[in-house]
Amino acid sequence: MTASTLYVCTTCRSSTDGATVDPTRAGARLLSAVQGVADDYPVSRIVGVECLSNCSRGCTIAVGAPGKWTYVIGNLDAEQHAPDVLAFARQHSAHETGVTVWRDRPEHIRKNTIARVPPMNLPESS
Repeated sequence: MTASTLYVCTTCRSSTDGATVDPTRAGARLLSAVQGVADDYPVSRIVGVECLSNCSRGCTIAVGAPGKWTYVIGNLDAEQHAPDVLAFARQHSAHETGVTVWRDRPEHIRKNTIARVPPMNLPESS
């Protein structure tokens, strides 16, 4: 099995960014929250990245691996969804193609998947 990488957009904003005293962007808070609970949901790598270009859908992550489908998930909240994000990343890592059973995914992940991108080495159909 190819281990998956969890990418967390650190530049995402939430609707409350700017309205709070904390100047840290919501995406950076999500990355911190994910790293804070990572020991309970081990994945191979957690990487903070700048802008996944999903700004209208709140905090965003992507989960991918060589030879596997990549998922982009939005509308995430640092205070609520870090365990869901890591649980999905573990499911993705454990599956040969990264295509996990839909009903087994955390509910927020099921309802907020933005895109599923095929692996770069997917054979072309004739």
